[in-house]
Amino acid sequence: MLRQKLLLPIFFLLFIFRCSTIPEIDTVIQNGLIYDGSGTKPFLGTIALQEERIIYVGPPKSFEAKHLIDAKNKVVSPGFINMLSWGYNSLLKDGRSLSDLKQGVTLEVFGEGTSAGPKSHPDSTDYVSFGMAMEKLKNNKISTNIASFLGATTVRIQHIGYTNRIATNKEMLDMQQSVKSAMLEGAMGIGSSLIYAPGDYANTEELIALSKVASDYGGMYISHIRNEDARVLEALEELFEIAKGANIAAEIYHLKASRRPNWHLLDTIIKRVEGAQREGLKITADIYTYPASSTGLTGVIPTWIQEGGHQEWMKRMREPQARRRLLKEIKEELNQQPPEGILMVGFKTPLMTEKYQGKTIAEAAKMRNQKPEEAIVDLILEDDSRIQCIYFSMSEENINKKIKLPWVSFCSDAGSFSDPEESFRTHPRAYGSFIRVLGKYTRDEKLISLEEAIHKLSGLPAHNLGLKDRGLIKQNYYGDIVVFDPKTVKDIATFENPLQYAQGVEHVWVNGIQVLNNGNHTKQFPGKYITGPGYSKPK
Repeated sequence: MLRQKLLLPIFFLLFIFRCSTIPEIDTVIQNGLIYDGSGTKPFLGTIALQEERIIYVGPPKSFEAKHLIDAKNKVVSPGFINMLSWGYNSLLKDGRSLSDLKQGVTLEVFGEGTSAGPKSHPDSTDYVSFGMAMEKLKNNKISTNIASFLGATTVRIQHIGYTNRIATNKEMLDMQQSVKSAMLEGAMGIGSSLIYAPGDYANTEELIALSKVASDYGGMYISHIRNEDARVLEALEELFEIAKGANIAAEIYHLKASRRPNWHLLDTIIKRVEGAQREGLKITADIYTYPASSTGLTGVIPTWIQEGGHQEWMKRMREPQARRRLLKEIKEELNQQPPEGILMVGFKTPLMTEKYQGKTIAEAAKMRNQKPEEAIVDLILEDDSRIQCIYFSMSEENINKKIKLPWVSFCSDAGSFSDPEESFRTHPRAYGSFIRVLGKYTRDEKLISLEEAIHKLSGLPAHNLGLKDRGLIKQNYYGDIVVFDPKTVKDIATFENPLQYAQGVEHVWVNGIQVLNNGNHTKQFPGKYITGPGYSKPK
């Protein structure tokens, strides 16, 4: 009896000691089917998050937790990576990033041709470096992580301006110094856009020279290649030449064979990429999951007319001789890209928005009693803008082929929006590009398995970017995690009504903090600026 009385306080003390030494876990996700992002088969298990990191992932296990999530009958995956986002400015306005967050995106990657910095000359009072621009967005409060390539066009504008000429030796050295600075400030590499002025004024040698510097710091080259239709194979060879000449991994932005007469070229593109891979080049690509692209009316306008910047472009289109040449070249473009397949969705002025929003070029030309090429030029002049359009120019069959490729990941090529306005129109890819991979193409059409889909949305792009501790559900990795219902994930956005959030994503964590709870934003902004491999922390 005395022995029992003595033991009771000891057991009590041991219980108190145990409770005081085992910390309470921040978040535990139980009973979910875990797809870890590597492409391997899923398993039923538990994930524990403490502060920013995953501290446990494995078979079912009990934890004391502040927040317990029951993911029964749900899929648990790593957060998805948007390889081409235009979200910098839209996130400055509203950092919630709901159109992407509700699709499971936890990392936005910027930099197709242009980046938020550098701007102006380093010695000027209004200078903004690459790193300063990225820190500005991070400090503005964002729910998703952000990263960016350095825009090759941005660097060219900084040192050469909008003139169509080859860089001088001095300018080349200055541009290379800008690349070095940006890589040290965290750029993922060099991003080019060689279909638009003044980006297309850069020749292959210039791009190799810039990419060599990025390569020295472990970065990659990513490009909207110089042509995506009749001369796409020629443009592809240039990408290979840059990758080889700079000894750098290279990715093709939104891989496509655009315009119906060129759809058959996709098979040759795939063969050439896989041939280059066998030869030792590291070539990958990303796509958005729609048969229509979106850009300005610049998509059918030659870049010679745009030399010198916006005002010079507007002025030149009014000159009789230049206008005659321009109309002739636009008409030739419309032979491959019919005006019935160009839908106008974004104007600068309210009057133009009211009259032409949602109209095709063919419809607008008829309204104005003009030829389509004349309507294009005059619409731009009247709105004093490039006019954002949707181009129905791709093949659904080709999308299916691309989704199956093991070296293809995904992008939106769009901003990320959180407060849709009635007057605003955009491409539905801003609201559905990623969720379509899980719903339409994986569950419904069974093009790839769910483990493949999740790998191509997370682990694959993370590997291509050279990210450490991200892209997988793995112990000590950052807690970027998505819980979704595989039976209900679905894109709702359409070309007629694009501003509709995706369905089926229930919970999202970014850096261990829950930002989406039962589909609702938690008013948390844990997003970080994810730096590239060359980053050197300021002393």
